[in-house]
Amino acid sequence: MEKFVRLGLSNTTISALKEKGFEEPTPIQVATIPLLLQGDQDIVGQAQTGTGKTAAFGLPIIEKIGSNSGAVQTLILVPTRELALQVSEELNSLKGKKKLTIVPIYGGQSMEQQMGKLKKGIDIVVGTPGRVLDFIKRKKLKLQNISYLVLDEADEMLNMGFIEDIEKILETANPDRKTLLFSATMPKEIMGIAKKYMREYQVIKVTKQQLTADLTEQIYFQVNEADKFEALCRIIDIESEFYGLVFCRTKNDVARIAGQLIDRGYEADELHGDISQYQREEVLKKFRKKRINILVATDVAARGMDIKDLTHVINYALPQDSDSYVHRIGRTGRAGKEGTAITFVTPSEFKKITHIQKAVKTDIRLEKIPRVREIVRAKRAQIKRDLFRLVNEEIDDSYIKMANDLLSENDSERVLAALLKYAFHKQLDTSHYNEIGQARVNKVSIVDQKGKTRLFIALGKEDGMSEKKLVQFIKSGSKIKRDRIKNIRLFDEYSFVTVPFNDAELILKMFGGKKKPGQRPIIEKAKMPANVR
Repeated sequence: MEKFVRLGLSNTTISALKEKGFEEPTPIQVATIPLLLQGDQDIVGQAQTGTGKTAAFGLPIIEKIGSNSGAVQTLILVPTRELALQVSEELNSLKGKKKLTIVPIYGGQSMEQQMGKLKKGIDIVVGTPGRVLDFIKRKKLKLQNISYLVLDEADEMLNMGFIEDIEKILETANPDRKTLLFSATMPKEIMGIAKKYMREYQVIKVTKQQLTADLTEQIYFQVNEADKFEALCRIIDIESEFYGLVFCRTKNDVARIAGQLIDRGYEADELHGDISQYQREEVLKKFRKKRINILVATDVAARGMDIKDLTHVINYALPQDSDSYVHRIGRTGRAGKEGTAITFVTPSEFKKITHIQKAVKTDIRLEKIPRVREIVRAKRAQIKRDLFRLVNEEIDDSYIKMANDLLSENDSERVLAALLKYAFHKQLDTSHYNEIGQARVNKVSIVDQKGKTRLFIALGKEDGMSEKKLVQFIKSGSKIKRDRIKNIRLFDEYSFVTVPFNDAELILKMFGGKKKPGQRPIIEKAKMPANVR
């Protein structure tokens, strides 16, 4: 923790970091935290997802703002609902004992509920641009007195058409605020915002982390969702010494999987945002001392945690994107020791794992799930090794006496077989394992995606759009058939559809340069963000 201390953080914050299991700061934290604690400069930070930037801006803000002020002191803008929840959860876990109210607001949730929270008083709002702007227009969210405004993943917000909303929000906010902008890339539009709305700012650039650990073997299993837990048990059982992290997508999944493992007799525990800091510290202590050998966790709960000698990292749920994948698997294969990263891939996720493989530029090898007889064979071999080791160790005389008594009345071979059955029958019993169905990738759906492209439409639910109305809108301008418009994704401020290349060209030509007032073109080619797939 000494490196965190040298950044200038208070003892209270250091205690909170220690309880969360943080051991040393990331490069973006080293560069950003002292500047925010000591100076009044705005900051433009270029850093990838998974580099610890939430703590980089969150820790100093938590230290600098007052407790329970009754008014919004900080606004953090993020591109998606998922990220709003993630950032809010992480900040709540970083605040320690400081009395701050941190709440996410986003489209798709009851406005009345969110208004009720705003009335009660919120110190830090983490929100998506569309919903934040809506509350500002309704005069339910006032930014005239905020101290900090953070733009997180600014390039993603640009790609999703939120720049106009962001500029309106910036124009209403306290001109004396500190503005912090973080982005993985720095296109001219993002730098234009910095130049127009930020005071003298300092640029911090953190190079992309090394994509994969050389000593980490990377494999994946094709498995049906219903068979994941059985596959997990087989992987654990076939290893002579398993010491690993199992990553799940949600807190509920973590609690469920950890509970099932414990019910089956494994030494496991859980780590997620709902457990107290004391519980977290105790769980990590048990895991580090290897009193448990399996820790089931969410990405946020495991962030900053440094555990040595892990043999395995298992992606029970596919990571959100390639950066998250790298961040997870980088926890094994360290300090010259080999490790294994295993990912479960359901048939519908095949395309996503191929995207991750291309992004990380490494081979993620397809393997078959161990069969029951292979596990039993491995366990028998391990039992033999353990017994041969014990034979050469000192054995208490009471055991020798029991052995002599048994051998005096029975055949030695049968006595040993009976002892093995008594001690290991559960481990060697094939009925302990359930059948796993063959997971087959739907090749038709993969082929069907070829020859198609995705279109971004700057219209969503807030424009009165339904799936039917959106289809009618596209057909009215291009005359293409309904059955050629696929994979419709409808959000509050925007939508996505997939159409054949030829139809896409027709649609773009028909709609030409038409724009939604004050925004980007109504329809254009776009890459759907990974976190809304």
